[in-house]
Amino acid sequence: MVRSNGLARAALRFRPAAFAGTFVALMMAALIVSACGILLETGIRASVPPERYAGAPVVVAADQSAHYVTGSGDGRSEESVPLPDRARLDNSLVAKAASAPGARTAVADLTFPVQRDGKATDAHNWGSTAFTGDALTAGRAPRSGELVTSGARVGARVTLTTPEGERTYRVSGTTGTTGTVWLADSDALRTSGHPGRIDAIAVLPKPGVSADTLDTQVTHALSGAKAAHVHTGDDRGAVEDSSLAQAREMLMGVGGSFGGIATMVAVFTAAGTVALSVGQRAREYALLRAIGTTPRQVRRAIATETLLIAPAAAVLGCLPGVALAHWWFGQLQSKGAIPEAVGLSVSYIPFLAAVGTALLTALLSGYMAARRPSRIKPGQALSEASAERLRFGWIRTPLGIAAAVGGAVCAVLAANLSGEDAANTALGVVMLFMLAVALLGPLVARACAALFGLPLRGGGASASLAAANSRSNARRLASAITPIVLAMAFSSVLVFLHTSEDRATADQQKAGITADHIVSADAGLAPGAVDRAGHTPGVTAAVGLQRTSVLVASSGSLQPVSTQAVTGTAHDLARVQDLKVTHGALDLSSPDKVALDASLADSADVGVGDRFTFRLPDGTKVSPKVTATYARGLGLAQVTLPRAALAGHVTDPYDTELWTKGGTTEALTAFGTPLARADYTAARSLDRELNAWANTTMAAVLGGFAAIAAVNTLVMTVLDRRRELGTLRLIGSTRTQVLRMIRWEALLVAGAGIALGTAIALATLIPMTKGLTGEAPYIPPVLYGAFAGSALVLGLAATGIPAKWALRRAL
Repeated sequence: MVRSNGLARAALRFRPAAFAGTFVALMMAALIVSACGILLETGIRASVPPERYAGAPVVVAADQSAHYVTGSGDGRSEESVPLPDRARLDNSLVAKAASAPGARTAVADLTFPVQRDGKATDAHNWGSTAFTGDALTAGRAPRSGELVTSGARVGARVTLTTPEGERTYRVSGTTGTTGTVWLADSDALRTSGHPGRIDAIAVLPKPGVSADTLDTQVTHALSGAKAAHVHTGDDRGAVEDSSLAQAREMLMGVGGSFGGIATMVAVFTAAGTVALSVGQRAREYALLRAIGTTPRQVRRAIATETLLIAPAAAVLGCLPGVALAHWWFGQLQSKGAIPEAVGLSVSYIPFLAAVGTALLTALLSGYMAARRPSRIKPGQALSEASAERLRFGWIRTPLGIAAAVGGAVCAVLAANLSGEDAANTALGVVMLFMLAVALLGPLVARACAALFGLPLRGGGASASLAAANSRSNARRLASAITPIVLAMAFSSVLVFLHTSEDRATADQQKAGITADHIVSADAGLAPGAVDRAGHTPGVTAAVGLQRTSVLVASSGSLQPVSTQAVTGTAHDLARVQDLKVTHGALDLSSPDKVALDASLADSADVGVGDRFTFRLPDGTKVSPKVTATYARGLGLAQVTLPRAALAGHVTDPYDTELWTKGGTTEALTAFGTPLARADYTAARSLDRELNAWANTTMAAVLGGFAAIAAVNTLVMTVLDRRRELGTLRLIGSTRTQVLRMIRWEALLVAGAGIALGTAIALATLIPMTKGLTGEAPYIPPVLYGAFAGSALVLGLAATGIPAKWALRRAL
């Protein structure tokens, strides 16, 4: 009786080349899964140690997320999205927090920007020194109309530009902390720009009261205030560093969303490689069946081979996976997307997931591939293995057809939508078409061989033989085409989506910016600066802009949308910006008025005269009336509203840009740094640098993985054909003719993969960019040529080099 374990060990010993490709594919799958898993875990566990609140064991702050509920009952779901700006608490909650039995005192905390001698600095309320530890070096604590600072003598007068205008204060004391001012609590509360609202409440315990006990007591004391959340431990760091929430969302998005797509691609590719490895040994299984090996023994042998290869491949793949995660995390951190205090979290969980994914992929794909050779009758085994027969699988074929139909339906649906709805629907197009290609691989390969093989039939003996080989070996051809399709489709979608958005943005900015001068003020424009600029000689129109984001419900979730808040009149805005109004007219006379980008209005199903509900940067829900829709929101801003609409809802209340019609650079220098139109558009482009880098990196990871998988598969197929190549040499074919045949086959595989990948990418990009930009996708010819050329070079190299090696050993 044949022992399955012995069969598996013998196969590995005598046919190592047949398993090398499987090993590489499973190792690459583990690399992707482990790297994305590490980033996902880091996003879940990310925290920063408290600094400002280190001396306060319990901190109360408002919920810094907006919650969006859809459905009801069992179908109810809730999504949380980080707010663009800080949400604040009512000052009356300080007394409630102080009423907790274990609380010695509760202190309001306020931090807001002010300008001193034209430079931005932070202002705090003096009461916050109770937990920060800042102490006086001279003088006394401030009273109303006074401040404490450094670099000034007691009794001197200091003028500050506050959110409420210019104020002159007397210096009552000094500290050793530079670059900060402290106001009396009443003054800070009044001039912060959000009167009556505070950033947080620091609760200090009585002697002997632990942080956990105080946490429970304060939570009970504030039970009626739904907006108040109590924080202890490292959670206090998230209260003072609002960028942590965005960093966690980005890490979970990269590790979760992209990781899910990458994992699926890796699993499909690895499964195809395992199936190819099993299929290449059809003659061996046929002989085993012919000498009496049972179906169970064949299946056990394949399972044992998997158990011998998959764990080792997965463990080795985890090592470069850690390196990839470290590099990816470091790049995000260096670009400012992740706070420096956040560290990469590495535990056993991502590695366990990677090993489990590789093992399950190998077992399931090996089992599926082994069904036919293990179940066939011994008498038919050798005849079945002698020639490939194209069969219609009763499971794969219907599923593949359903995926193809679903992709076509989604493409048509996305073409009729706009904005984020079109983009989200279009993402399903690429996934469904890729699933269809994977499931219908042999059928697709046979069709590609028939179509692309037509010109080869008249191209000489080598080309004609390459076409015939491709038609008769559809499964082998499918295994080689699928990774190339993956690389072209995913890389093209990710990269050309960004180039399309960049092109549309640049075109809209070029047409929409009509201002003669744009003045950038990093510290912010002082209150009244726009009026003064409007009276500057030569200036015929001046407006101030503050750029931020608001949250809009779209596609069943809340999405941040670019927003400009305008200080000035609609007439002056129209002089410096051509938004290309399509319906209605701009009206900035009231906080109850708003203008929207046309695609955003279509996505939200609102028009001129309707109420548009969205959330301001601090999460406050508002419903102003739509007065106009316009076409250049991508290049300028998707939401335009009066500056008064943001009063009290943003941390930094100062306009940061001054747009003027007329005037001179010298005269406007007093307000900030004047920029030429070209310089401004370049600076705005830097804001999209992170997204561009993220898309390019994802394309490189997916494209690189698919390219390696394609090379791996092509090398496997060529090395498996040593007997075939030797036979061709025996019947009189020259070495040059055989190599030329291999090259023609490589060109057919690469050409088919490029064409299919391009078609899938276009089916995804056209509706996606139409919805996001209103234009067709922009595909730079040089960049596309680089993608296609790389696929051709890889195909030729991955077949030519092993073919030369195989020919030397074929006879």
